[in-house]
Amino acid sequence: MQHGGDIYELASGLRLAERKIVDFSASINPLGISKKVKAEIRTHLKYLPNYPDPQCRRLRRHLSIALGVDVGNIICGNGSTELIYLLTRALRPRRALVLAPTFMEYERALLLSGVSDVVVFQLQEGCGFRIDVDAFKAAMAGCDAVFLCNPNSPTAQCLTRAEVLDIAHWARQQQCLLVVDEAFIDFLPQESVVAEVVSNPWLIVLRSMTKFYGLSGLRLGMAVMDTRYVELLQRYKEPWSVNTLSQRAGVVALNDKAWVRQTFEALRQERRYVEGWLAKKGIQFYPSAINFYLIKDDRAPVWYEKLRAKGILLRDCSSYRGLDSRFLRIAVKAHRENTLLYKAMSRLLF
Repeated sequence: MQHGGDIYELASGLRLAERKIVDFSASINPLGISKKVKAEIRTHLKYLPNYPDPQCRRLRRHLSIALGVDVGNIICGNGSTELIYLLTRALRPRRALVLAPTFMEYERALLLSGVSDVVVFQLQEGCGFRIDVDAFKAAMAGCDAVFLCNPNSPTAQCLTRAEVLDIAHWARQQQCLLVVDEAFIDFLPQESVVAEVVSNPWLIVLRSMTKFYGLSGLRLGMAVMDTRYVELLQRYKEPWSVNTLSQRAGVVALNDKAWVRQTFEALRQERRYVEGWLAKKGIQFYPSAINFYLIKDDRAPVWYEKLRAKGILLRDCSSYRGLDSRFLRIAVKAHRENTLLYKAMSRLLF
């Protein structure tokens, strides 16, 4: 299964140090992790001989405050991907609905859990890969579970909170579990539906501290759901999957409000810069309000290979259902890296 962020294979192939790879294939906060998180990690290195808290008690208390839900509605995992696999393994729906293109692990997790009836809702390029809410609701008929990534990766399209709540209300009427993956919602917090879990037992929301908080290497995610599902997943979940440093880093990251403000300011400036040079070079890109862009060009396969040879890694989207090698996903990074990509692309275009 191909994903972004595999700097290790490229570094090995080019015989470069991993730090020399400029990775635009993984869409992570352009600021990285905050200084406060780094300090917290250094402080708690001496406690690594102790097992981590298997219930993530302190972290869940802070998540409860941040997300506006009860502690009992939260379960933490080794990234939200662990929880996707845990959900499919524990729930075993008979029939499930997924988008395409979208994060590929939903379908893979379903198939590995023995769910053979997976319905694919194909997003249309002609509509800018936007979800037709009414058509999507119609496609939910007869399904036990639905996976919805919002904002969606790799298209960056985002449904409004009202639109997702419309789908969630329909799911409740149909007695179908709606799993909303909000891995990128921290970039658009006003569109989150996480607090609605309290009033809708058919809604499950996944959150990640990988994208916005930059904790990709530590792995930290959580699911917010009705307490009966929390109890069910705990019976299937392996112990100690969330390590001590992840738990401590998560608490500090959630409470570092100055760093959150800096992130939004940096992203605002860099998105304007990236959109400017994409438009200047005549490269088609799809609108985005988060930290990556889906671009399309017939020359994309050549760009991908030539940049890769220089240690610049983009996300080739040909492995996504419904896309092909003409599509690339590029992350919005810090200004130095964004300028490096602009100059490298400029040399390829002339």
